[in-house]
Amino acid sequence: MLTLPSAVRVLVATAPTDLRKSFDGLSILVASRFGQDPLCGDLFVFFNRRRTQVRTLFWDRTGYCIVAKKLARGTFHFVHREDGGQSCVEMDAAELGPILEGIDVTGAKRFSRWRPTRKAA
Repeated sequence: MLTLPSAVRVLVATAPTDLRKSFDGLSILVASRFGQDPLCGDLFVFFNRRRTQVRTLFWDRTGYCIVAKKLARGTFHFVHREDGGQSCVEMDAAELGPILEGIDVTGAKRFSRWRPTRKAA
């Protein structure tokens, strides 16, 4: 199970990604598709077209890290809400763990929680 601090932002690509890309290719996708800085420390998640593989890219102060997983059987169940053709959606770090474990969370109910608003930079 993946354990991440709640302060970490997790951005998931909504379109399938060619996972033959490595550090440079994925970081270019983060900058061009997501409009985000790949060096910011956020977690960027990419699934392949068949949803049998996932790659996660992040910067850890000294370099890029990629964590990859390929399922032996089955698919990852990541269902996102269509919000006007966004290239990525943000999710909580706690939501990513069950998806990577192969749990279908489409019927799960999430209770609202108070969160402080982010200040614009």
